[in-house]
Amino acid sequence: QVQLVESGGGLVQAGGSLRLSCVASGSIFSINTMGWYRQAPGKQRELVATITNIGSTNYADSVKGRFTISRDNAKNTVYLQMNSLKPEDTAVYYCNAGVRTGTPLRLYSIWGQGTQVTVSS
Repeated sequence: QVQLVESGGGLVQAGGSLRLSCVASGSIFSINTMGWYRQAPGKQRELVATITNIGSTNYADSVKGRFTISRDNAKNTVYLQMNSLKPEDTAVYYCNAGVRTGTPLRLYSIWGQGTQVTVSS
């Protein structure tokens, strides 16, 4: 069983910063791409940023230049540094990882439980 646990969400004023963390634990053979997604009330879940196991990154246009995704492969952890936060960044942020696990080995898309980020104006 593999699980992802996010932390670091909270309430911040516009212009402020937050750092999200997501740790993968359990019976893990390897982790491919890790990423952050978000879902605001009444909206669909959307991609925020992803990072491959060799460090290639991809960002949504709305967060480019403000958010930075990084990972520590030794700790099975992905981070999201969020700067210059705006009220429209308010959402539940979810961690996702492509994890190889099980016998036989298979690739699963695992989701965390989400962490709330609220940006006040």
